[in-house]
Amino acid sequence: MALLVLFSTISFTVDKHFCGSVLVDLAIFSEAEDCGMEHSGEMMDGHGCKDQTIHVEGQEDLKISFNDLDHPKQVFLASFTYSYVELFQELPKALIPFSDYSPPLLVYDIQLRDQTFLI
Repeated sequence: MALLVLFSTISFTVDKHFCGSVLVDLAIFSEAEDCGMEHSGEMMDGHGCKDQTIHVEGQEDLKISFNDLDHPKQVFLASFTYSYVELFQELPKALIPFSDYSPPLLVYDIQLRDQTFLI
């Protein structure tokens, strides 16, 4: 859902450069480079070079500024963000005094010997 909102608010421009009926360059977010034929005056099959621009406009009504909110909402949003970030602070490493010792050898299974099972 977040990706849908993100992609619906993005605006971008697709720029195409054609020489005759052949696509020479395609550029997104920038201007397409020309083939250089229009500067030299050459024509290709009677057709000249042309540029085509497609502009896709994103939704503007989803953009909310922090300054557009009233003061109680700003306080709530700031305190919620601060408390949420503080939730994930790392705890210090605990000292385990018996970490270097191995457990005792298990000679036989006591639960199986006494026939006591948790159900």
